[in-house]
Amino acid sequence: MTQAKQPAVSRFPIPELNDMPEDIRERILAVQEKSGFIPNVFLTLAHRPDEFRAFFAYHDALMETPGNLTKAEREMIVVATSNVNQCQYCVVAHGAILRIRAKNPLIADQVATNYRKADITDRQKAMLDFAMKVSQTAQLVGEPDFETLKLHGFTEDDIWDIAGISAFFGMSNRLANVTSMRPNAEFYLLGR
Repeated sequence: MTQAKQPAVSRFPIPELNDMPEDIRERILAVQEKSGFIPNVFLTLAHRPDEFRAFFAYHDALMETPGNLTKAEREMIVVATSNVNQCQYCVVAHGAILRIRAKNPLIADQVATNYRKADITDRQKAMLDFAMKVSQTAQLVGEPDFETLKLHGFTEDDIWDIAGISAFFGMSNRLANVTSMRPNAEFYLLGR
């Protein structure tokens, strides 16, 4: 009996780990050591080393820099906007990270399906309302949006962070869809 062929990680070629530039290989190996597997986004983007570096530099600046948004809230933005952008990879991968960072096995499914009904705070719902507006109709963002966020305690820097995460992952969602990037099977069970 033959086994079904595993779907490709990406529709574009994935370089061999040993053929990657040293800095990229080191980053990938560090992620593998920490998580126990290599997330497919690293393999897919390794196809274009300069873009890999730029992508992860901006990713880290948005997602890892300390600020008033918690790491879980940052992941909520990614999950909600990735859902509306129909990005399977990012909903699954960042849903796993959200479950871990929020220490809540239900939160990612709730946020991805309908964050307005999710068990999150009104402040977080306002944050996601704004993130969705940035994702889908940024040309309509105006001062009333900023005032609403400020009423929920968000600062100008927080608003920049929400917008930056939403916009960056809009690009990431589109690239993941174009490359047919597949979520790693490991993501589905993390944080459950």
